[in-house]
Amino acid sequence: MKAALIPHALQDTRILLTHASGFMGPALREVFLEQGAEVIASDAALDSAEAVERVVAAAGRIDVLVVNLAFQAPTTAATEVGDDEWRAVFAALVDPLPRLVRAVTPAMIARRSGKILVIGSASGLRGMKRASTYSAARGAQLSYVQAVGVELARHGIQVNAIAQNFVDNPTYFPAEVQADPRFQERLAREVPLGRLVAAREDAQFAAYLCSPAADCFVGQVFPVCGGWVQR
Repeated sequence: MKAALIPHALQDTRILLTHASGFMGPALREVFLEQGAEVIASDAALDSAEAVERVVAAAGRIDVLVVNLAFQAPTTAATEVGDDEWRAVFAALVDPLPRLVRAVTPAMIARRSGKILVIGSASGLRGMKRASTYSAARGAQLSYVQAVGVELARHGIQVNAIAQNFVDNPTYFPAEVQADPRFQERLAREVPLGRLVAAREDAQFAAYLCSPAADCFVGQVFPVCGGWVQR
């Protein structure tokens, strides 16, 4: 996909990037800026409809919304997951999505153009032990993208998602994890690529999906995980 990303592919594009300091935020911001975008990098909480409306109103015109939600995944056994954990994970990863869509789409519909890209997780595509709440929430994100994508396509708005895992980022794969021999063994065993996907590789693909070259994609979920979901 990198070959399809022409230089300055995002020139004159205003991108609202949520949770810009966490998860994939720094890598996305760097690549978007290189590609000529104007990035509105927000670290504001998205814990209510009012909070989301304030973020969107402050951003001004939004050509592309990139929903990057950083959350440290619990590792509770499924038999021990309580209601509080379930609600907290869904509040962090799922509830902001419809709020953001409600806030940004009226202007996009009026212009008959716009893009929404959700930076999700491949844990919604393949089962993982001790990750039931996180996987369920990430799976809900992907299902939401598929449904909203086909609904908004007639308005000239493309909604898609990247479902990633084993991508180098400080939220899920900090340096101490990567240095652990047990993690390196797992990487070799589970990921056909044999290494983490570089943050920049992932961000460049995200930039492509945010560019006019990707106008043909509707409600699609793109795994970026070094082949992990194919195994």
